[in-house]
Parts: sequence; C-alpha cells; structure tokens
Amino acid sequence: MDARKKLKLVVLLILLLVLFSGCERINEFLGVIGVLEVPEAEVNEEPVFAVNTTLAVQGQIQDYLVFSGDIVAGSTVDAYPEMAGRITAIYVSVGSVVSRGASIAAIDPSRPGMSFRQSVATAPISGTIVMLPAQVGMTVSQAVPLARIAGGGGLGIKLSVSERFISKMALNLPCEVTLDAWPGEIFYGSISEISPTVDVASRTMEVRVNVRDLESKLKQGMFAKVRVITERKNNIVKIPASAVINRFGEQYVYVIERNDRNPEMTVVRKRIIVPGIMIDGIAEILSGLESDEEIVVRGQTLLDDGSKVNVIERVTPLSAN
Repeated sequence: MDARKKLKLVVLLILLLVLFSGCERINEFLGVIGVLEVPEAEVNEEPVFAVNTTLAVQGQIQDYLVFSGDIVAGSTVDAYPEMAGRITAIYVSVGSVVSRGASIAAIDPSRPGMSFRQSVATAPISGTIVMLPAQVGMTVSQAVPLARIAGGGGLGIKLSVSERFISKMALNLPCEVTLDAWPGEIFYGSISEISPTVDVASRTMEVRVNVRDLESKLKQGMFAKVRVITERKNNIVKIPASAVINRFGEQYVYVIERNDRNPEMTVVRKRIIVPGIMIDGIAEILSGLESDEEIVVRGQTLLDDGSKVNVIERVTPLSAN
C-alpha cells in the first residue's frame, strides 16, 4: 500500500472515531499510530520566569532642584574721588586687599592758572579690589568710580529661580555647588537671601546662596551649578524605581516568597504599594513594603501573582545614605 492510500485510510479512521468514540479515543488512537504523542507532564507544567532581585533598604532620600548661576561678591562698594581732576597716581591693583581708609588714587584738581593741593581718594570699606577702571592721566569727576571693592562678606551665588519653584524656596536650605573649574569637587552652602519680588519680564525670583570656601578656590564671575536640597527624609524604605509597576491604576511590586522545604518552588506575590519621592531612579515607599524584603527589579513584565521564578542574579541593594 503506497503512502497516499495509507494517509486516506488514517483520515477515514479519524472521521469514524469522531462520530462514535469522542475526542479521548482520538488522542489515544493518534498516540498508538505515532501521529500525536504529548506527555502529560509537559502539558501540565507551569512556566518558570528568570528574574533579578534586590533587597528593600531603610535609609535616607532627598529631593532637590538644580539651578545655575554666577559667583558674586557678598557686597561691593565703589570708591569715588572727593574732587574732580586728573589722576596722578594709583596705589592699588586688581586683587589688592585694602582696609577702610587706605589710599586708592591721587587726584590733582589744579586748573590752568590755579594750583591746588592733591586730593587722595580712599577705600570706603575693607575688602578686595575687584575692578579698577581708573588710569593715570585720566580726568575724573565726583560721579566717576575709581575702584570697586568687594567686602568681607564672602562670595555668594546669584540664582534666578523660575516662578513654579518659588514655593519650594526657603532660607537656610542646604545647597551643593559644583564648578567646571574644580571638577569632582563639591562645595557646600545654604540659601541666605530670597527676593521679595518676582521679575515681571523673566518671571524669576533672585535667590542668593552663601558658599563655604575655606581654601579660596572660588572666584567672582565663575559659573556654578547649584543643587538645592528641598526635602530630606531619614529612616524611610527605598527601592529602585524600576521595580515599581504602574498598571490599571495600581502601583505594585513583586515580592519573592520562598519555600524552605522545596527551594524549587520560589514564587512571587503581588504587593500594592504607596510610593513617595521618586528621584534619580530611587523610589520612596510610604507603605506596602518593609526593609530587607526581596523584590523583583528585572523580568517582572510577564509575572503575575503566584508565578514561579528562578532568581538568576541578586543585585546589590541601594546605599542607605
């Protein structure tokens, strides 16, 4: 009997079994003739998902805003001559440290046919000369500044804060400052002044930040990036934000549940959570999860409550600080 006739015979037998015996006899018959044979264990076996996990950590989290600004002197005062005339001598240079009353420049108020004693312009405050527009031979009046002096109030940073962030600004908020001139180094300070008004044209508010600079590394005019710490919480539970699933109006994570008697029966349980601050890939958990609980951080997309999992990697937990 050739193959074609044999195939027709098999089809005929299947039709007869459908009419008289039902589906169970069909499976039995197909198994007997070798056409279909599926082991019962393979049919009932549940899938096992490969996942990465980590531990929830108890520690600190902080929220912040990032701004950029210019380093300015804490206070600056211009030195003016007492009399109009021609500058005959300058006693300081840019960067000179002066005390109050120190000589800045000599002014000769003489005119053709009239000779007067020279007048000496002095520093109105103690500080550092940061600008010196005066030059020998230059004619000046009482309205022309000879020098600009930065007072001893230290350097600060002037920020322009957008209107939508004004509500988060407050005096003495801690700040972290970085500069391109000193890569990898962090300077610390705090908010010292907040303008009571908003600029109508730019819709920004001026904020001043005092910076601690014990080694005098900061210079007036430098560009700075400032991280203002708006909120800091201690002893909270935090996890990687990638572990949180948002689906159908719920926010949840999958927690590992181990069976000590049968380690191969590791499953996950869906846990509804209430998140708090989420920043820099870290999520604060207000409720629904305790510290040191093991959660899935990768491979959770296809999971469901009670799914079997195989933990292939345990990721290092977040730092507590």
